[in-house]
Amino acid sequence: MKPKYRLYALLAAIALWSPLTVLAQNFSNEVYETRAFSDRFKTIRTDVEGRDLFPPIIELNSNEHITISFDEMTEEASYLQYSLIHCNADWRPSALSELEYLDGFNTNPIETFDYSIATFAHYVHYSLTLPNEDVQFKASGNYVLLVYPENEPEQILLQVCFSVYENDILVAPSVTSRTDIDYNSEHQQVSVSLNANNYRIQNPYNELKVSVTPNGRRDQEVIVTRPLRVQGNQVIFDHDRNLIFEAGNEFRRFEMVATRYAGLGVSKIYHFDPYYHVVLTTTEPRAETSYLYDKTQNGRFVIRQSGANDSDTEADYFVVHFTLDSDPIPGGKIYIDGEMTNHLYTPYNEMVYNPETGQYEKTLLLKQGSYNYQYLFLPDGASSATAAPVEGNYYQTVNEYLVKVYHRAPGERYDKLIGIGMTYSGR
Repeated sequence: MKPKYRLYALLAAIALWSPLTVLAQNFSNEVYETRAFSDRFKTIRTDVEGRDLFPPIIELNSNEHITISFDEMTEEASYLQYSLIHCNADWRPSALSELEYLDGFNTNPIETFDYSIATFAHYVHYSLTLPNEDVQFKASGNYVLLVYPENEPEQILLQVCFSVYENDILVAPSVTSRTDIDYNSEHQQVSVSLNANNYRIQNPYNELKVSVTPNGRRDQEVIVTRPLRVQGNQVIFDHDRNLIFEAGNEFRRFEMVATRYAGLGVSKIYHFDPYYHVVLTTTEPRAETSYLYDKTQNGRFVIRQSGANDSDTEADYFVVHFTLDSDPIPGGKIYIDGEMTNHLYTPYNEMVYNPETGQYEKTLLLKQGSYNYQYLFLPDGASSATAAPVEGNYYQTVNEYLVKVYHRAPGERYDKLIGIGMTYSGR
């Protein structure tokens, strides 16, 4: 074997048997979601440069970058590293090796961090931008970024999901409240039209996967694989019961950008050592009320402190008190949902019923800013929550639907993300 090819073989072996790759193989059935595994880490954000409030997705081999940031509640910075795992449409690791989906090294330090300034809650703000000089993407698809202590890849502190797509086809989604199960009532139905004029798909009935995600909620994400019809280079996904979603309701909102006054949705603010406390206005179920439009951020949050030069380091953390004035709802639990809770259902954001006050209550430690949230009901034993008991379902609700189209041609070993589209209901 020639020396050059020996080197290539050695590099391939290192990629295939690195600690991270072994870790991915051990958890090959895990479905990755954005989350922190330690209470020290908060406010995970994924921002696409130049596109405010855009889903965490960038185009391959373009000038687009994604910035991932988070805070560690500590006074001293930690030595942190990150690595990337490539995933298929279902967010499970793909069969690709690191050499096949990345250019550069897959174990890199997080070198950009700053300490909080003049805050009661001391924290370190970390950020990294991808792609960068150390690592670039070679394959489209879903990615998960793993953050861990230096030289300890098996001790994952947090993970962040995002996607990289190729602009190979035109994706034209639409949404209507005239669904196959009701008419201008409680649901919305998505249809997707694909135009593949300049891209070859041999068998659209076997090679495509189309995922639809409403408002960033992975528990409601669906993947359909069977188009209704194919007309030349046009592939139509329509009249599919899997693409019918609960309409829900507009997100609730609150703002806490200053300590001098109570912002939107805030009843009062006070300091109780060591933190400021924000008491939100007591809310009630909206399931039996009339629909009321409100322009929201589709579940997202924005970090902001009034008058700050850099809110990332000058915004403080407040103890936020949530109260829902409702009788107990049997058969499940109520959770605070939104990007601020990573759309997860854990004890961290579970509302607790207080029999003394006759209300559901919860406190969360949140960074100053503008937030969207809603109360969702998760039935016992279910994996997907519903808005029906608390927020209600109203067909007029403005929801954001992200559509991603994956292609796996015969012989391929991963789901290639060949196009994306977005549509909004009620517009």
